[in-house]
Amino acid sequence: MLELRTREHLRRLEELLRQQDLWADTPPDVSALASTAPFACDTLAFEQWLQFIFLPRMYALLEAGHTLPADIAIAPMAFHVWQHQPERVALIQLLNDLDTLLNEPR
Repeated sequence: MLELRTREHLRRLEELLRQQDLWADTPPDVSALASTAPFACDTLAFEQWLQFIFLPRMYALLEAGHTLPADIAIAPMAFHVWQHQPERVALIQLLNDLDTLLNEPR
C-alpha cells in the first residue's frame, strides 16, 4: 500500500512540474548531478533536483522493491525555494504530503 501511494505521489509530482513548466527536456551536465550538497543546491535548481535525482531514485527503489526512505523532509526545502511564488503552493503541499506519507510509522 505504501508503495502504491508513493508511486501516485511521484506521478502527481511529475505532472505538476510539467504543468508549471518546471520540467526540463534536457538533463543537466553529469558533473552537476554528481553534487554531494543537500538537494544538489550548489549545481541544480530545486526542480532539477526533483526531476533528475529525486524522482529517478525513488522510482528505482520502488522498481527494485527496496525499502523506501522513512525519514524524509523535502517540503521544507520546497517552501524555502518557492515560498514567494503562490503558483507553487500545490507543489509544496504535494511534497509535504509525500513527506508525511513516508514518515508514517511502518
